Amino acid sequence: MRNQLVFFFLILTSLGFSQEDAWVYFASKPEAAYYLSNPLEMLSQRALDRRVAQSIPLDNLDVPIHEPYVTQVANNIGISVLAKSKWLNAIHVRGSQQAIQYLDTISFVTQIKFANAALNTNSSGRFQQMASVAKNLDTEVTFQYGNSANQVTMMNGYLLHQNDFTGAGKIIAVMDNGFLGVDTGLPFQRLFTNNLLLGGYNFVLRNDAIYSGGSHGTLVLSTMGGFQENQLIGSAPDAQYYLFVTESNTYENPLEESLWVEAAELADSLGVDIINTSLGYSTFDNPAYNYSYVDMNGTTTFISLGAAIAASRGMICVTSAGNSGNSSWQYITTPADAINTLTVGAVNSEGNYASFSSIGPSADGRIKPDVVAQGVGAVVATSTGAIGTANGTSFSSPITAGLVACLWQSLPNATNLEILQLIQESASIFTAPTSQLGYGIPNFYTAYQNGLLLSTEAISSNVFKVYPNPFENEITIAFSNDFDSGDFILYNATGQVVQQQFIQANQTISLTQLQSGLYFYSFQTASIHKKGKLIKK
Repeated sequence: MRNQLVFFFLILTSLGFSQEDAWVYFASKPEAAYYLSNPLEMLSQRALDRRVAQSIPLDNLDVPIHEPYVTQVANNIGISVLAKSKWLNAIHVRGSQQAIQYLDTISFVTQIKFANAALNTNSSGRFQQMASVAKNLDTEVTFQYGNSANQVTMMNGYLLHQNDFTGAGKIIAVMDNGFLGVDTGLPFQRLFTNNLLLGGYNFVLRNDAIYSGGSHGTLVLSTMGGFQENQLIGSAPDAQYYLFVTESNTYENPLEESLWVEAAELADSLGVDIINTSLGYSTFDNPAYNYSYVDMNGTTTFISLGAAIAASRGMICVTSAGNSGNSSWQYITTPADAINTLTVGAVNSEGNYASFSSIGPSADGRIKPDVVAQGVGAVVATSTGAIGTANGTSFSSPITAGLVACLWQSLPNATNLEILQLIQESASIFTAPTSQLGYGIPNFYTAYQNGLLLSTEAISSNVFKVYPNPFENEITIAFSNDFDSGDFILYNATGQVVQQQFIQANQTISLTQLQSGLYFYSFQTASIHKKGKLIKK
């Protein structure tokens, strides 16, 4: 009891001091077995279909965070729980340094990481005066007539459109600061008419108010989904969209990283294919939270860890490089450093480097940006519905994201990583990348043609057969000697792995333990990847 009273006194006295932000990591997920046996309790059927199509099994990261753990932490005096992540099995808390450090005594807490890195060492740190950081999203809008053709034709995206690849069947999640005027502006009405806006959520306010707050998201969305004939045609006019507010207009705090991860997890569960992020973080209102360039390594920041997990779930994250190229910072901001994200820098209408576009490489030496697109004089629709122009990698990113949707529509059997590789290899300076342009300006029609060629070669070069189909108790897998031995994985209709083994040519597999129904298989070697469906009678 005495120890409890002493701690209570420490908490009370600490409440008058500055509040800290931190991530608290948990040890386990006690309900994992239940959720992995009932995947529709945590993911939609569309999300499960995406996983099956890319041969990505379910795992512990998909399991929701254990809510009793969250509640127990929240019940501690002086602690506020502001966000949570199942992927990282962590929560974002705010409280005094002492209150947060006390959480380390809880048995299921494995790690506490303060946003102020100095508090994660033996050093005591020092007082930092709060300094307001201006929200600079580079939206220099001019209300004049614009022609949006160049920003799509520059990357030969119009050739995909001419072949009826306009993003139909693909879902894009837009992470931003608000979508003011989208529900009333003429350039967005086609989205409503064709039921292309699927909904959204405001993670900052914890409500459904997505058509309020900032208008940066409005401009971003317009480059993909806007449609006003002879003025603005978005790069993916027939894709579907979710709108998520993760960026605050009143503060700059690592909490926004945690809100982004929450939104990405929701996007995953809803079956989203592509996430566009025209946001980046390096400095905060509290300078003690600021990042340095060495943190841009894909494995340090909370948001980049989340983006990498998003890619591992089968989604494609398209992210603006940042607008710091002509500042003292210069480099990309997070999550542009995330592993397996498509980072997009900016060029002008003639394809020349835009001086404000953040440069690479990532701190660990990876090529960044990956590609570049028009970010100077990009044609956008404003919150009033007017057509104007704006500058920033905030716009080169969604213009590219829309074309990613069109490309993936044209190559429906490709995985997310295969799509990324096709885009990179199609770019103008792929063999000689630079820190300013990365691999250069992508050619989406070339990526499409190369994708078709690879698919044709994979189908025609060898014989592969799984029979009988439907089957009763066993199947035989036959393929030519040109194939290597490989891994055969069988999934049920909800994406769970029900059997996995290493096989050779003409091998028979017993499946007597399976119930009747639909199954999906994946066979992969070092050189080929085959997928298909099987039915057990």
